[in-house]
Amino acid sequence: MKVATAAQMKQLDSLTIEECGIPGIVLMENAGLKVVENIERFFNSDIAGKRIMIFVGKGNNGGDGLVAARHLHNKKARVKVYLSADSGLFAGDAAVNMSIISKMHIPVYQLDNEASMTRMNVAMKKADLVVDSLFGTGFKGVPKGRVSNIIRDINSSELPVISVDIPSGLEADTGKVRGQSIKADITVTFGLPKIGLLIEPGASMTGRLEIVDISIPASIIDRMKLQTEMPTRIWCKRQLAERISTSHKGTFGHVVVIGGSNGMSGAPVLAGKAALKFGAGLVTIAVPKSLQQLVAAQVPEALTKGLPETGNGTFSQEALSELLSITGKASAVVIGPGLSTEESVKTLFIPLISKMHKPTVVDADGLNILASIGTVELPRKLVITPHPGEMGRLLGISTAQVQSDRLQAVFQAAKKYKAVTVLKGTRSLTATPEEGLYVNTTGNPGMATAGTGDVLAGMIGSLLAQGLTADGSAAVSTFIHGWAADAALEDSSVMGLTASDVLGGISKVLRSINR
Repeated sequence: MKVATAAQMKQLDSLTIEECGIPGIVLMENAGLKVVENIERFFNSDIAGKRIMIFVGKGNNGGDGLVAARHLHNKKARVKVYLSADSGLFAGDAAVNMSIISKMHIPVYQLDNEASMTRMNVAMKKADLVVDSLFGTGFKGVPKGRVSNIIRDINSSELPVISVDIPSGLEADTGKVRGQSIKADITVTFGLPKIGLLIEPGASMTGRLEIVDISIPASIIDRMKLQTEMPTRIWCKRQLAERISTSHKGTFGHVVVIGGSNGMSGAPVLAGKAALKFGAGLVTIAVPKSLQQLVAAQVPEALTKGLPETGNGTFSQEALSELLSITGKASAVVIGPGLSTEESVKTLFIPLISKMHKPTVVDADGLNILASIGTVELPRKLVITPHPGEMGRLLGISTAQVQSDRLQAVFQAAKKYKAVTVLKGTRSLTATPEEGLYVNTTGNPGMATAGTGDVLAGMIGSLLAQGLTADGSAAVSTFIHGWAADAALEDSSVMGLTASDVLGGISKVLRSINR
């Protein structure tokens, strides 16, 4: 599903009005009705007599709230409307709906002094639901004055909150909260999801996201060529190649996993297993010679290569020619899991990465080496998969700086390394050098454990070997990786989830997606 910025959504509205002749007030009516549908669902269709407080700002978002108030009133809910701005400041379609509300004698209260705020808080003690339509997607910055206090009091009330289009105080394009922001239980957003609803901290403020149609034509959305995507189950299924009866192992590519060092044999094992689980026809795991038998015993379905090593149990420089020979026969390469950052490995990494010219995933220690060596010729079809700490090293900034603006960090890395970049973490982000973006919505906190990143690297390598684009491989793998972790909770727990559990979840997901 496509994802829009505030400006893009405004343009979509304008094109719908100008080219299709759907008046803005009709879009507002549709939006308000969709909010009402979600409120009815929240109350299991029993809304008669429910005390609903609707907080309204002066813009179109407030107009949507007024439409909802009118229909809720007609359905016998006990509606009260609270205005954060003088009713005389309402304009356009919002003013029309303000006039209708007044003529219907729906109670409207102006929040313009301390006494009105006190009455509002008293009413909250008896209310069943709050509807937030104070600010829309155009909001940026910090809510000021009385509106900030209104938001604070709504959050303090502990009442369930449904936000109209976006929680008030949240920035639609960044997901940032710079002051007070509504913490919604449900957000009903119109047309398309907005980036700020999907990434943190915005995702935590949004609650359950309901994306609803308000009659914006699909043809106009398609014509906009939006560059941000929210992968879905259906979207991912469309990217995966169909398995036909004449297929053979060569049909689905050969992944070479390069990694491992003394005490770190598990990482390339997990990557190799993930590549196989995700459909690669053939996998070769190349490790230092002393690890070969151990790895072969753990992944009998894979080929293994034991290569020259140093006394420390890491690849030596003499392994380079064999690695170039092995990768020459590969469809895709995964390099980094358990690799180590010993000097001998760094010396090997530079000529290897610049000469092998295969679709490549660089993960774990491969990223740490990449960060330390500066410029190097990189494969044309490259995917890098840093967690926030690794991203900080790649960009020369702190982990805290990465986390404070994950969008900027992932775009910066994609451009710097000319690579599709997956910034792992809650709501993982995948960016392309051309500023394409995929926002992932699957996964759970149990994934914060050793080895899950190795599984993801192997999955991406598998799809690269099967012929998907670099960004498609990364986005699909990230979605299904998180989905597999969610599926694994059927037999595990968030506290006890392991990378092997995620591996097991891949099969569950693929069975589900292919039904």
